[in-house]
Amino acid sequence: MSSVQDPFYIVKEEIQESIDKLLSMLHQWEQIPADSGAHVHLTKELLATCESIEWQVGELDKTIDVAARDPSWYGIDCIELDKRRRWTSNARAQVGTMKKAVVAGKDSNGTSTSNLNGMRRELLRLPDSDQKERSNAYSARKNDDFMSSESDRQLLLMRQQDDELDELSASVVRIGDVGLTIHDELLAQDKIVNELGMEMDSTSNHLDFVQKKVSMLMKKASIKGQMTMICFLIVLFIVLFVLVFLA
Repeated sequence: MSSVQDPFYIVKEEIQESIDKLLSMLHQWEQIPADSGAHVHLTKELLATCESIEWQVGELDKTIDVAARDPSWYGIDCIELDKRRRWTSNARAQVGTMKKAVVAGKDSNGTSTSNLNGMRRELLRLPDSDQKERSNAYSARKNDDFMSSESDRQLLLMRQQDDELDELSASVVRIGDVGLTIHDELLAQDKIVNELGMEMDSTSNHLDFVQKKVSMLMKKASIKGQMTMICFLIVLFIVLFVLVFLA
């Protein structure tokens, strides 16, 4: 189980945030005059917060004890258990030190600067392994966020590609429909051309038949008949000329 998904680290971050907030409240408490009402109110709030954090750390210790009974079941090992126990021990020590400072200030109606500085140095001497762990948890969360964003980006690209493929498919279908329409039109035009060719062939056959008939009539007619026809046409032309121009 990753540290980001492990419930221990989720509760641990919440407790660490409470400790950081408690430390900030302690600094604020140091700046307030001891005889003021705000100092008394903040003292009560600090003590209540310390008790709440100590209870949360205690409950977290109980979960560590439960996990220690069968570490493999929870996907952890002895090194991880020791690290978790060190953290709860350090957290309890931090809270205990701050609680001592508040109680001392409450009992003496104001803590001396030297005592506060000494307690602050004691806080600073506590192991800072949690900082590294929080940094690792933050790095893991950052990596998970990056992987999640990268996965979302890849999914978005796939959706865009699917949309483009759908548009391309629609264009291909439209082009196919246009091609079918052109094919049908070409078939209709080819049919018309074939019909026209058949009509031309039929007309050509009729014309050849007429030409053959005329040729046969010309061959059957004698030269005398041709001369008689010519003379008749000449006489007819003269008669028509006289009727038109001399009448």
